[in-house]
Amino acid sequence: MEINPKLDAALKALEGDMTETLARWVRVPSVRAERSAGNAPFGAQVRRALEVAMEDMARLGMNPRDVDGYCCDAEIGTGDEVIAVLAHLDVVPEGEGWHHDPYGAEIVNGRMVGRGTSDDKGPGVAALFAMKAIVDAGIPLRRRCRLILGCDEECGMQDLEYYEQKIGLPAKGFSPDAEFPLINTEKGIMQMKLDAPMDDARLLKIACGTRCNVVPGTATALLAGDWREAAAEAFQVEDEDCQIETALEDGNTRLTVTGVPAHASTPEKGKNAAKMLLAVLHRLEIGGAPVALLDEAAGEGDEGVGLGIAGSDAVSGRLTINLGLLSAGEGKISVTFDCRYPVFFSDETIGATVQKRLAPAGFVMEPQHASHPHHVPESSELVKKLMDVYNGITGEQARPFAIGGGTYARHLQEGVAFGMLFQGEPELAHQADESIDLANFAKAARIYAYAIVALCA
Repeated sequence: MEINPKLDAALKALEGDMTETLARWVRVPSVRAERSAGNAPFGAQVRRALEVAMEDMARLGMNPRDVDGYCCDAEIGTGDEVIAVLAHLDVVPEGEGWHHDPYGAEIVNGRMVGRGTSDDKGPGVAALFAMKAIVDAGIPLRRRCRLILGCDEECGMQDLEYYEQKIGLPAKGFSPDAEFPLINTEKGIMQMKLDAPMDDARLLKIACGTRCNVVPGTATALLAGDWREAAAEAFQVEDEDCQIETALEDGNTRLTVTGVPAHASTPEKGKNAAKMLLAVLHRLEIGGAPVALLDEAAGEGDEGVGLGIAGSDAVSGRLTINLGLLSAGEGKISVTFDCRYPVFFSDETIGATVQKRLAPAGFVMEPQHASHPHHVPESSELVKKLMDVYNGITGEQARPFAIGGGTYARHLQEGVAFGMLFQGEPELAHQADESIDLANFAKAARIYAYAIVALCA
């Protein structure tokens, strides 16, 4: 890979502005909400994030386009072919356990802390400034590079579906919404919601989870009567990160179980509070057959062994499953699983197997929607060029790999996920104190600039 001194100088000159821009984006709490007026299909705060991004695009000399509040885009270069760079502005709820303001963009020991710094505002800003540096360096492009910033990646990707219908997505490109070196395979994603009647007057309520694609870090239950001592004894988890708290409220017992949140694509990095709460209730013999069966079938591990769906393939690795949402009250219990399944597995078979396993306790599954697996061969031009850039800048000899996460890349005919988390860095997406290393932020922008040149120049 040939080094371009003008491009490197342009990138260096933009570093301060790039950091300040990310801080502005992070300070907008762009969690999806109900549609509101003013082209805001995902709520007022997500709309505000879109407007802030478009203001910065315009300030940097680009011509942003508002796609009815679902997305915005801007591009550089000329030619008939378009290479897409897909990032998103929406974030998951902040959750609990933060030591810094989730939307403060505070810089601590060389890291900016805030929801969205790594997923996915930081990568979006890095790609935007990579494009700006190419323009400032005067590098001509024979293909156009189009940055598309979406507003609904975390809740179903309706934004890109709308974009595809109204404008049409480019055929090729990458999404800076995962890890380096490069991800050319994404597992299938299926969310399964099941409900069952529950007749136990002692269990007044269960509340757990914010989003299905997050390993829940806390879970609460309200029990009729005083269960404080028994519940404490029933909590048999020997882990300093996990605990149970009990409190008596108007003669009833509130149980609060604390675990460790994580992204549902890597459930092994978290400690699921919902499953720990189910184990406590099962030992107390509260909740009847639905609680007992859920604990037995879903309580152990994250590979779906108890549900009868465990397995793997050589292309994408093992199936994983996350118990993301759990609620109970008024005679009903509901559970929602997030399953990441290998390329050669069938979502219909998985759903039927889970339904059959939980049916004895009265669980019935709602119609499920699957996002099918996505794979781009390692031999493709796109993968080869991006890997050449990454290995050329880092000095590594890395190869692509598969993930359980779902990125915008799967919406392209030939799309891959490309950074921006470097190997060895902590994975903080969807977790408390989400942050990015600012030196690696600049390094990623450099990789994206050279990648865009390699694909488009």
